[in-house]
Amino acid sequence: MSEVKKIATRESYGNALAELGAEHEDLVVLDADLAAATKTGIFKKAFPERHIDCGIAESNMVGIATGLALTGKVPFCSSFAMFAAGRTFEQIRNSVGYPHANVKIGATHAGISVGEDGATHQCNEDIALMRTIPGMTIINPSDDIEAKAAVKAAYEMDGPVYLRFGRLAVPVFNDNADYKFEIGKGIVLKEGTDVTLIATGLEVNESLEAAKMLEADGVSVEVINMHTIKPLDVDLVVKTAAKTGKVVTVEEHSIIGGLGSAVAEVLAEKQPAKLLRIGVEDRFGESGPAVKLLEKYELDAAGIYKKVKAFL
Repeated sequence: MSEVKKIATRESYGNALAELGAEHEDLVVLDADLAAATKTGIFKKAFPERHIDCGIAESNMVGIATGLALTGKVPFCSSFAMFAAGRTFEQIRNSVGYPHANVKIGATHAGISVGEDGATHQCNEDIALMRTIPGMTIINPSDDIEAKAAVKAAYEMDGPVYLRFGRLAVPVFNDNADYKFEIGKGIVLKEGTDVTLIATGLEVNESLEAAKMLEADGVSVEVINMHTIKPLDVDLVVKTAAKTGKVVTVEEHSIIGGLGSAVAEVLAEKQPAKLLRIGVEDRFGESGPAVKLLEKYELDAAGIYKKVKAFL
């Protein structure tokens, strides 16, 4: 059996920027002294005149990106999620969000899968922060193919976009011929009738694996890839909740304010159903190998299987 191809979505981000840069001269990339880690160094090597290293000054980077956007450029500013969303929140809110500036934020190293960098760098709050900014689009791709499609879609749309990427290499599974990425439209990966798993980011593949385990126990599982957190695909959430009556959200993010909260709001207002939110509980992360952390926090396939079984 051939080995599953694995690529970190931060790598996909760098490659997508380089590909887009060859097509669009108005694309500019900014980084905060982390080009090697965020992989914007790939773009820098190809187009050094359009790459700006702002140093360890993330808030200033967002201000520069806004200025570039106002001159007609399409800037992608990059850093670790902890800094791209946390340290720069005020600038993103007031300089990018308020005037609805055409700035794209490429946030890498999100979630506990940052691993050994530990709790201070494992940002599990970024989606919650970005959801509160009016007009902000939030995309959390699940693999290499989806990440590249998301970067392209972000470039093509007008307005602020928050793109969330990971450090850990994850399986490439969206390699089917009929795959189609559309902002704000979730993808039904598997039909089912007993319970729905709505997942985002690296948890999509883990949810697919958990679904196989549940199916072996006779549970019919619907699996949805919710790559766009905002705007959320409300119609799809309502449709699947009406179908199965039981919904489980799965995210490598705090269960407070992220995908789970977004889905809960829809269910409460439009289609009441039983809900389980799987994600990082009300706690910080810790240092350790990424895969082991996913196991400990029960965000791997086995952990998801265990929690869904108890829920059912």
